[in-house]
Amino acid sequence: RLVVQILFFCCMSLVLWLAGISPYHFDYDELQDAGILLAKSARILWWLHLAWTMIGFLHIYLTLNRRPQEAHLLQDLIVGIVYLGVALSVIGFVFGAPVGPLIATSGIVVVIIGLALQNTLADVFSGIALALGRAYVIGDWIQLADGTEGRVVETNWRSTNLLSGGYNVVVLPNSVLAKQGVTNRSRPDESHQISLTIRISAIHKPRLVEEVMLAILQGCEGIVMNPPPVVALKTIDAIAIEVELFFRVASAAGRMPAQNEIIDLIYEHCRANGISLAMPAQSLICLPTGEQKEQATPRAISSGAL
Repeated sequence: RLVVQILFFCCMSLVLWLAGISPYHFDYDELQDAGILLAKSARILWWLHLAWTMIGFLHIYLTLNRRPQEAHLLQDLIVGIVYLGVALSVIGFVFGAPVGPLIATSGIVVVIIGLALQNTLADVFSGIALALGRAYVIGDWIQLADGTEGRVVETNWRSTNLLSGGYNVVVLPNSVLAKQGVTNRSRPDESHQISLTIRISAIHKPRLVEEVMLAILQGCEGIVMNPPPVVALKTIDAIAIEVELFFRVASAAGRMPAQNEIIDLIYEHCRANGISLAMPAQSLICLPTGEQKEQATPRAISSGAL
């Protein structure tokens, strides 16, 4: 298609050159009525083919760079600028109308429309900025600072659509995405890190707990082993040893199955090795001391006269 457009553009340029007609000079003094009509038509076709050729090169560039979907906002903007430039060129060079006053009047109208559509324009320009920055592309799994996350399924002038883990489509205005911090969980790869905190009774040796937890992670089929999973002994007190497990899954969809498998393996290995879990910190009850018990014991009221 681009080759055909280039051929038509070259043919129109050759025809205008042979006829002695310049597409960017308004001069019909030497032509008759029919000649003026043909000259205007030829110039309009030349400008149209120029626009189509430029747009064709833009499509080829985006396709070769494998960015036809995520860059469509920028593509639409450039196409609009090209058509606007061609329209002004046709008005000025073909019909001889003054373009300056038209641009000035259009500027006033644009200011009025911009004031009336501030929020919409903020979404539009935020979408352009996100497309230029390539913070994410179609198919990436992203997470916002407020906890909203999902896979990018569509981007347009006003919003970005995410498919959440619950298979719901979350529509986010582009201005919201531009203002919040966005974490792209698909870069550098699709793997996701998960952390799981458990509490083991403090009667067991920390080294034994670490070995058992590491064996659990190495025996889990739902996680990736490169980089290897990590067991971190965070804190210890008279009640419990707090252990945090770090492991990665191949994609966001595997987070819940992997976590379920890890919890099941923790239960089995703890029972097999005689390891008992500790009570949650929130469920511990502080018992009063001996002195506090004595003060808290209700005294019998004397039956004597008041």
